[in-house]
Amino acid sequence: MNQETQEISGTDTRPGREVRNVTMLLSSTPRGARLARLLAVDTLRSWGLPDEAASHVVAELAANAATHGRLPGRSFRLTLYVVGATLRIEVTDTRGDRLPERQEPDGGAESGRGLLLVEALADRWGVSEGRFPRKTVWAELRLAPPEPVPTGSGGADD
Repeated sequence: MNQETQEISGTDTRPGREVRNVTMLLSSTPRGARLARLLAVDTLRSWGLPDEAASHVVAELAANAATHGRLPGRSFRLTLYVVGATLRIEVTDTRGDRLPERQEPDGGAESGRGLLLVEALADRWGVSEGRFPRKTVWAELRLAPPEPVPTGSGGADD
């Protein structure tokens, strides 16, 4: 596999300050974009977090990085952070000269809806310009608290 990935993860274990993060370096290709979504889903599931909305956001941001942020020989970076009840997704590419713009596609267009989907699924999203030539497109999703596990201790509902 000529797919280059790098994973750096960490956890802040101070009480009330759990921070999880992972960073992956992926090739700026359609295959790299698909792999970004699969790795994000796998990571979120291993953390016990919901992955459906996040997988769509990662797919759109990674596809944009592989399509519009691509420079030959340059990779893009996917970073996932979980701080408290917020998941932050960041996709960094090397086309700082091409900032994303939300478009209103006409009814017959086959593309151009990616950022509309990100906007619909994320609580917030934006772009941070890094050291030239990089930019980072990010989105934040509030995580629903996990459902309580029934204890079967003979409560009123048993």
